[in-house]
Amino acid sequence: MNVRRSAAVLAAIAVIGAATPAAAADPTPSPSPSVVIPSGLYGSTDPTYDGVWRQSLALLAQDTVGVKPADKAVDWLTGQQCADGAFAAFRADPAKACDAKLMVDTNSTAAAVQALTALGGHEAEVAKAVTWLKSVQNADGGWGYAVGGASDTNSTSVVVGALAAAGEKPAEVVKGGKSPYDALVKLALPCDGADAGAFAYQPDKTGKRAANADATAAGVLGALGKGLAPAAGTKSDAATCVDAGPNPQQAAANGAAYLARTLQKDGYLTSVLPGAENQPDHGNTADAVVALAAQGGAASADKPLKWLQQNSAAWAKQSGPAAYAQLIFAAHATGTDPRAFGGTDLVTALNATGPAPQSTGEATPQKADDADKGDSDDGFGIWWTIGVFLVAGIGIGFLISGRRKQQP
Repeated sequence: MNVRRSAAVLAAIAVIGAATPAAAADPTPSPSPSVVIPSGLYGSTDPTYDGVWRQSLALLAQDTVGVKPADKAVDWLTGQQCADGAFAAFRADPAKACDAKLMVDTNSTAAAVQALTALGGHEAEVAKAVTWLKSVQNADGGWGYAVGGASDTNSTSVVVGALAAAGEKPAEVVKGGKSPYDALVKLALPCDGADAGAFAYQPDKTGKRAANADATAAGVLGALGKGLAPAAGTKSDAATCVDAGPNPQQAAANGAAYLARTLQKDGYLTSVLPGAENQPDHGNTADAVVALAAQGGAASADKPLKWLQQNSAAWAKQSGPAAYAQLIFAAHATGTDPRAFGGTDLVTALNATGPAPQSTGEATPQKADDADKGDSDDGFGIWWTIGVFLVAGIGIGFLISGRRKQQP
């Protein structure tokens, strides 16, 4: 979940004219947004492609560390919802009813569900959104970014996190006899070959699945039934791959093993976007830390976590609220203090990107997600190659980097 914009943006572009929000290396924020930035919205860059996504991540991250957000920040998010329960990436005029021309999407909707569930008091909005998500489930049990689009790992996983957060049992949310876990297992690579255990974003036209690191980070969380902000899991052996068959938990373990191998050398994942090959991908690395910790405990993510602590400050400052949120999720998943993350107070930095919160919280509460209190976690995400150029400056993992279709 780099902001898994990669996939989202790609999908958006395909629908608009031609994939998650993703960043080409580390995109430079647009100096002149094409729309007026609402006072309740976090971030200062054009929200056209990631407004609801970044707001949802920001609010979820604040809740995770005990911050009570400003009412107008929450009101802005709930005001973006359409009458049928869906969310689009951004609606400049919420007073105008949603119509067929508005591109609503599963990623924005699922992220909003996770944030609003965590905040509490928004049962009606959450129920409508969950009903909409169920109504657009694909016959293979998964979801694509856009309604009717082929299922992909990132979108399916962020929806699983939303379902779990809302108190649903993802395994029982079926279409054509298939659950989200059936879709995810089919998107996982077998245990033979160099990319054993990885998840593909989605198969290509020939049905071939190619390993994608951001999709793998998302897939691990989805297969575990967890959302964007999970607590650390239990220690497990992430060194070997065992063919998962229909077992989503084994698929998650295999995906974590792939991430561990990929991160072993340098401690960070690299970008595959044109012109940015081999450059560190901070968002995807943060997503990988969350996935590794959720699967095998904090120790399994130690090397990439240390790399983030030493190298993510400039990236987060440039990329904005979703980036800070991703780092807070990484800190939360590993039991690290987000107020002293490699010399950066991530909480204060995030709060400064939007309306002042009602309270800033005290010490970081080490609480599990609401879903962790029950059978599952409440959960991102974002998540686009062409999209990256359209949303330069949106920056982040579950959205943009997430949906990079061909990432080793």
